[in-house]
Amino acid sequence: MFRFTLPLLVLFVCLFGFSKKTLAGNGDEASYRKAYLNEKNGTKKFWRQVALGKFYQLNNVQKADSIRYSIIDASRTESDSAKLQALIFDLRVEALLGNKTAYYAKILQLQPYLSRTDSKLNQVHIFHLLAEYHIAFREFEQADIYLTEALRFSKRVRSYALIAETNRLFAKLNMEQNKRNASLEFAETSIQYARRSTDKSLMAKCVNMQSAIYNFFGQVELSVSKNFIALQLAKQANDYPQIAQYQREIGESQYQIFNYDNANNFFMQSRETAIKIQDFRLVGLADTDIGLVKLAKKDYEGAINDLKRVVKTLEDYNDQDGLGMAHKYLGNAFNEQNKYEEALRYYNMALVYFESASNRSEIASVYHLVGTVFAEQGKYKNALNYLNRSINIRSQYGYIGGIYPSYKEIADVYKKTGNMKLAYEYLDMYSDYSDSARIVEVSAKIAELSELYRSEQRERLIAIQADSIELQRKEKENTELRNIFQMYIIIGFIILLALGAFIIYNRWKQRNIRQLQREAEMNQTLLRSQMNPHFVFNAMSVIQSYIYENDTKNSTKFLINFSKLMRLILENSSKEFIPLTTEIDILNKYLETQKLRFGDRFEYEVSVNQQLLDEETVIPPMITQPFIENAIEHGQLHTVEGGFIHVRFTKDEEMLHVMIEDNGIGRKGSANNKKSAQHKSMAMKITQDRINNLSYKYKILGRMEIADYDKEKETGTLVNIYLPYRNEGTNG
Repeated sequence: MFRFTLPLLVLFVCLFGFSKKTLAGNGDEASYRKAYLNEKNGTKKFWRQVALGKFYQLNNVQKADSIRYSIIDASRTESDSAKLQALIFDLRVEALLGNKTAYYAKILQLQPYLSRTDSKLNQVHIFHLLAEYHIAFREFEQADIYLTEALRFSKRVRSYALIAETNRLFAKLNMEQNKRNASLEFAETSIQYARRSTDKSLMAKCVNMQSAIYNFFGQVELSVSKNFIALQLAKQANDYPQIAQYQREIGESQYQIFNYDNANNFFMQSRETAIKIQDFRLVGLADTDIGLVKLAKKDYEGAINDLKRVVKTLEDYNDQDGLGMAHKYLGNAFNEQNKYEEALRYYNMALVYFESASNRSEIASVYHLVGTVFAEQGKYKNALNYLNRSINIRSQYGYIGGIYPSYKEIADVYKKTGNMKLAYEYLDMYSDYSDSARIVEVSAKIAELSELYRSEQRERLIAIQADSIELQRKEKENTELRNIFQMYIIIGFIILLALGAFIIYNRWKQRNIRQLQREAEMNQTLLRSQMNPHFVFNAMSVIQSYIYENDTKNSTKFLINFSKLMRLILENSSKEFIPLTTEIDILNKYLETQKLRFGDRFEYEVSVNQQLLDEETVIPPMITQPFIENAIEHGQLHTVEGGFIHVRFTKDEEMLHVMIEDNGIGRKGSANNKKSAQHKSMAMKITQDRINNLSYKYKILGRMEIADYDKEKETGTLVNIYLPYRNEGTNG
């Protein structure tokens, strides 16, 4: 169904100009701060602060920066998982601030955690960051190893989001290796998995990666069209750092095809977004691009003033790439005014910054510019040296289409020095140049020739006008008929679209209603199974027997325990999730009640991994109760010598693992009792339906496995239940 929904929505946006107001993210600053400040438990307080920090990452970069060291300090007394999250938060802030040196250094600090964490989810995040590091430093084989492991682990935990991010990084890896087709295939795969994950922010990143690949290989028009989609997705996700970034990228693409007014509009939008989230580094980058537009419009004084102001801003953030671009554009401003010494000074400063950032593409670009300056000064040997260095870097590291302007400059140098043979050879190589800038140049020439042709034909058209009046009249009639026909087609198409959208919306609504009905039915069935009349009747009989025996102590203990159990069941059975601590409380009271009922003829144990308590895990209410009842009632646990029942809660590869084991008479022994078999079958069906419903809703495949505890004797029962892992943070 969703395959048709997205195209229809896009088409309606185009036809009717539908727009949606940007809303604040899930929650607001006040609610996050209140939850953090009011929390008394140290571990919970740490995770509340992390949640606040993540909110700031999307909404206020300055505040995210201000609390990162506090988060690191708070993590020192917490688990390795908490320490890892604090480090990842810290390096994400470094990325937002543009300090790549610190960012990559901190990625390497994560490597020891690969052996210190059992969480596949955490391991995949570390693999992603390490792969990103090795891609940046062109260590492609090592990056491929990390991404291959990340993909394997992502598939094991069945996470569409992790698979999407892994494929996105594979696309980046192949792009950097100049593998166009492979990079586009990985980008498309990442988009498909991101769409299944329903994470709009992630999907925006994947589409933006596709845009970057098209731009890298010189397909500017396709790059812009993809980035428009990425921008729309980022807006739907309220991911303001991404919005500001994509607005700048679209502006830069518009600049490449000489649409300076459109470019400036997008740069101004990026600046406004950056100010909104207090990201002054992004403000500086947007100002850099605005200065570039002024430079293109020959406003040299305005451009130079803007760029010098930007340099002071970016120096505060140690943004090597941004400083390199600002100095490069300053060099361009002086170069275009024939102030070559000043231009060379700024180009050399740009090289220092780009070399610090290991930005080989921009190093090659500056070498080309330095070569053109030397050519203008008549220093042809120096010019050829820098132009060839630019070609060598681009041939080895970047998009090969970027070398063609250098071929043309070299051809011009050889022409000036009288070496016509080499001039011709390089001009011939330049003639193969066919990137988007060349297309724009050729299109402009074609438009000029067409205009000249129309001028020459004007007099001839006037001379033959009298002979063509009838033909024009017929053509006009045909055109009118054609326009009417087209109008009917468009109206019919719009009606069909509206009808299709109505049908899809109806089906979506009906599906949601069915989903709610299923949940309500399961809640009722669950409550009936938990309030088993047989169990209640037996409990009342036990209380009655204690009273007849004047056993006040046991009757009081049993009655208090039983009443608390009933209250807990009634309070929580209607909820989708309850805290794991509440579930354990219910189990203990249920088992204690049963133990009192059967005169302490079996033992029980309920254990839980401390990590689950630290992370405030939640669980569907009383999902284990039917199996415990089966073990006691139908497994005849009270008749077995040394009878026991154990319940364990652990975290297994981002799934909540519940294990229930008993040493009763087992499935084979209880199969002879028809009533018992029917009850067990109903319990399993209810539980399986609940697991299926949760798997469908949260897109993580849960399961239930039942086996004999003692396989040789075919006695006892072992039940393993795997549920989508949720905690109070994800369930809020």
